[in-house]
Amino acid sequence: MKKLLSLALAMAMALSLTACGGSSGSSSTGAAASAAGSSASSAASSQTAAEPVELFVFAAASLTESLDQIIANYTADHPEVTITPTYDSSGTLLTQIKEGAVCDLFISAAPKQINALDGTLKDDADKNPDGLDMLADGTRVNLLENKVTLAVPDGNPGGVESFDQLAERLQAGDVMLAMGNSDVPVGQYTQKIFTYYGIDEAAIAANLTYGSNVKEVTTQVSEASVDCGIIYGTDAFSAGLTVVDEATAEMCGQVIYPAAVLKDSANPDAAQEFLNYLAADDGGAPVFEGVGFTMMK
Repeated sequence: MKKLLSLALAMAMALSLTACGGSSGSSSTGAAASAAGSSASSAASSQTAAEPVELFVFAAASLTESLDQIIANYTADHPEVTITPTYDSSGTLLTQIKEGAVCDLFISAAPKQINALDGTLKDDADKNPDGLDMLADGTRVNLLENKVTLAVPDGNPGGVESFDQLAERLQAGDVMLAMGNSDVPVGQYTQKIFTYYGIDEAAIAANLTYGSNVKEVTTQVSEASVDCGIIYGTDAFSAGLTVVDEATAEMCGQVIYPAAVLKDSANPDAAQEFLNYLAADDGGAPVFEGVGFTMMK
């Protein structure tokens, strides 16, 4: 009888130890699985987290208000992207790029400045005088079209009515006009208007003031320091100025804003993505069109 009790007790102890061992093994396995899952989740998270990107965008001064709004919209949806814009005359921006300034995307107010960097035109001394090849292949697009307008200060104290009248009054010497410098696209468009009307710019120099970019010309008109100014329609809109006339393509040609990613961009894919966004119907297009630009489709 004692033997039977001893045997039963031994069997019970063995069963108890086996159960304890199984419980311990199950707990260890669960902990290991949990740790592995956590590690995998962490790895997946780090893989999907977007890397921070900084883009440097050089843009014509006439894009200031619209592009600032578009950048704010874009970075709100792409918090990993920081976009630093530089606004100035297209000629000044071109000079800075040629001198080695860091630029990922260039948006000019005229083809001339983009042409000067376009490797496909390097054999054309008139368009690309330095034979430069600085644009990323296949990225150049005509993004926007603007209009050259004749704008006047509030109340139109000078009584300026049209380009036809302006031409007559400039030659008569009884009106002051603000225009862009000759290296600024808006100034070059103005010079074409002078040619259209047969006006000698040097002969009317006493009736002209100049600006180093379109914003400076716009400011002169806003402050009524001149009777009128030749600026883009979008700048007149943003400044709340009255437009009394609009130049035709016959007078100064089309006002095209080309854009391209630079070949030495540190983030060419991100720059191209932003350029695509600028032209998109659900991206930059509504903002540009809201101030008077026409999208080039």
